[in-house]
Amino acid sequence: MAIKTYKPLTPTLRYKSTNKFDQITTDTPYKPLLESKTKTNGRNNRGVITVRHRGGGHKRFYRIVDFKRNKFNIPGIVETIEYDPNRSSFIALIKYQDGERRYILATSNMKAGMKVVSAEQTEIAEGNCMQLKNIPLGMQVHNIELLESKGGQIARSAGAYAEIVAKENQMVQLKFPSSEVRNVRETCMATIGQVSNPEHMNMVIGSAGRKRHLGFRPTVRGVAMNPIDHPMGGGEGKTSGGGHPVSPWGQKAKGLKTRNPRKISGKYIVRRRSK
Repeated sequence: MAIKTYKPLTPTLRYKSTNKFDQITTDTPYKPLLESKTKTNGRNNRGVITVRHRGGGHKRFYRIVDFKRNKFNIPGIVETIEYDPNRSSFIALIKYQDGERRYILATSNMKAGMKVVSAEQTEIAEGNCMQLKNIPLGMQVHNIELLESKGGQIARSAGAYAEIVAKENQMVQLKFPSSEVRNVRETCMATIGQVSNPEHMNMVIGSAGRKRHLGFRPTVRGVAMNPIDHPMGGGEGKTSGGGHPVSPWGQKAKGLKTRNPRKISGKYIVRRRSK
């Protein structure tokens, strides 16, 4: 995957970078797997903004992606690799032997014409999906289930993966790039390989217009607001507030742990990413 840069003909183009989309084979999606997507603009069912800085942006169709990979023992061929506006990774259209087509997450080295299959145990090849207990140690996997038959929930964004480091007591230990180590049941499914578009993290948006096109509205600093609008607002002239950085509702913005300590899945974390 390659990043495209521009000659600095304008201040905007000096740092702007985009994807070359070398892996993409078509710009026309498969219509039966499209669904209309209603814009929420960050609002709940009462019209109240619950996520700030969202709104506008280009219209999108949702691509129905198969995260469960539950079409077992039926081989499929990669027909196309496509851009998906709803996620950072690319998706692949698979045509199975029985004629059905499904979208899956594309892997970093996936090409049109490749053969993929999902089974309890199958060949160790990129794009194949199987139970964790049948995947060798040291392999990179993605789209990992946390509960059997629920569908992949871990490592689904661009460039994401987890490494299998140990197997014991019907559990498989996965190590993530963040250095976190987590136990997952050995009967959960996972797909071999790294998710496509690993260079996504290196792209620079470069312009406000491109950000708006993606559906993000402007962000205003708290210190630039009035005291009624933000705890860090107000003051004579420019000021940095003097207190710790907080959200508009007074919650500390740096270092405050917000994860529920009673979260059930927390007991499966062997080593946390925080040092």
